[in-house]
Amino acid sequence: MKPNIHQFKIEAADIASKARAGQFVILRVDEQGERIPLTVADWDREAGSVTIIFYEAGRTTAKLAALYEGDSIANFAGPMGCPTEIDNFGTAVCVALGYSIASVIPIARALKEAGNRVVSLIWATNQDALFGEDRLKAFSDHLSVVTGDGSSGQKGFVLDSLKTILEKEEVNRVFIAGPACVMKLVASITKPFRVETIASLNPIMVDGTGMCGCCRVIIDGETKFACVDGPGFNAHQVDWDWLLARRCTYAGGEQPWLQFQCYYCAQW
Repeated sequence: MKPNIHQFKIEAADIASKARAGQFVILRVDEQGERIPLTVADWDREAGSVTIIFYEAGRTTAKLAALYEGDSIANFAGPMGCPTEIDNFGTAVCVALGYSIASVIPIARALKEAGNRVVSLIWATNQDALFGEDRLKAFSDHLSVVTGDGSSGQKGFVLDSLKTILEKEEVNRVFIAGPACVMKLVASITKPFRVETIASLNPIMVDGTGMCGCCRVIIDGETKFACVDGPGFNAHQVDWDWLLARRCTYAGGEQPWLQFQCYYCAQW
């Protein structure tokens, strides 16, 4: 699809029949593999298929990327998590970075179907890392593309563009998907404008049912589980430092992922 970004369409009729914007699946590539969560990027109820898009960052995603058409995945469970709360808010801004663009497309589509004015803002390092803009544009009243090197759209970082939008017009809701460090920064930008911001959290997760407790997060001082209470939470209530500390627990074995995260942080 793009360098290190892969799109798979999985035959999973039961999941496709029930999937909604904001939900995810838990998969295991083979019997010896770990369980990982991936957002449901799209679904086709008639064809009985679910689309996932992932960044090849660590051992499991590398194994997943090595599969070919016709291969099987050991486990593919879902849909999990609470669907994103959708209503006619007025003007909703969807913000996404890199491969997380796949996460906001279903949300933008649902928002548009609910009658919102949808403004989408996406960022990538360069044009080669950009994808999904045509599909996202179909569900957006306005789409802004920002790249780090200016090879497509406006040159800069996504946070500057978001702040400009908030200063120029009334925004009723913001939805953000991306690295936790950037979602934390987005929350700090939207809070002075008193715009409720929904962040799709991405903590360490194992079973996806709330039993293991690995995905616990602190929301407004209370412990919640991202897999059953989320993954979408009010970004202004998230204990971001606690979440980031947990996210980095196993970073030593996932160095490409760690570098990917830190690149974003360095842009602001």
